[in-house]
Amino acid sequence: MDPQDTVVDLSARVGSVRLRNPVMTASGTSGHGAELGAYLDLAELGAVVVKSVSAQAWPGNPPPRLHPLPGGIGMINSVGLQGPGMEAWLNDDLPALEEAGAAVVASIWGTSVDAYARAADQLKAAPACVVAVEVNVSCPNVEDRRRMFAHSASATAEVIEATAACGRPRWAKLSPNVTDITEVAGAALGAGAEALTLINTVMGMVIDPVDGSFALGAGGGGLSGPAVHAVAVRAVYECRSAFPSAGIVGVGGVTRGADVAEMMAAGADAVQVGTATFADPRAPARVLAEFAQWCRDNRLRRSADLVGRAGRSTAVSQ
Repeated sequence: MDPQDTVVDLSARVGSVRLRNPVMTASGTSGHGAELGAYLDLAELGAVVVKSVSAQAWPGNPPPRLHPLPGGIGMINSVGLQGPGMEAWLNDDLPALEEAGAAVVASIWGTSVDAYARAADQLKAAPACVVAVEVNVSCPNVEDRRRMFAHSASATAEVIEATAACGRPRWAKLSPNVTDITEVAGAALGAGAEALTLINTVMGMVIDPVDGSFALGAGGGGLSGPAVHAVAVRAVYECRSAFPSAGIVGVGGVTRGADVAEMMAAGADAVQVGTATFADPRAPARVLAEFAQWCRDNRLRRSADLVGRAGRSTAVSQ
């Protein structure tokens, strides 16, 4: 049988959430609503993960906010989670996604546990198109000297527990900037998260040596793109090994179909495409098509059979 005649079942499941396929957008890279709808059919993706929204409107960081890195390895950003606030998002941005037929994953953030709780509570009124809530814990905790929630297992657990009112499955989006990501992941799962989103950006900084100025208005920022892909793959593999039954979403430097396959082999149930959309807003659809072709080329009838393939017969060195 010609591999091109293979019919591939691309359906995916992240915890209790069933998706059309395993390819989604990544939060913070595709807008608050249907902005990418002019370039691709949003309903054809596994889900659209929107930019993180807080309970109240937030202005974000001073410009410049984005800085591309040489050689196409990615970018560094410090947008600062600018957003309209949950009420405005529900009223002004979500309807277009619902009309487009997209499965939506809302993303929430806050500067305190109470702020997360308020954002989650507001989401109770969201329509059924919102299938899950990604809890972005890579935010500064003003009650703990602005340390990131995601850098503390106990703080992460507090946030997850406080967001149960959203009434949807919660996915904890974790930071790679920790000594042991499985410790934080275990705390998130133990507190009620159904899945883990791995990873958020890696902390970085770009400086002009001529005048000592920072490339970003806030000084440092988050590194994303192909440069962090291997970091994300490792985090996914470690968490899949530690938590065999958890839902896992891989994100970081996914630019082609083979990257989706690698993430899933490491243990991801689904994958997000993020930074690639800045160069090509059609990237999520292209990556999905390439992944489907990769499955056909490799005579794979069910893409879910890839999940956790890594290490089944070989050991991974430290």
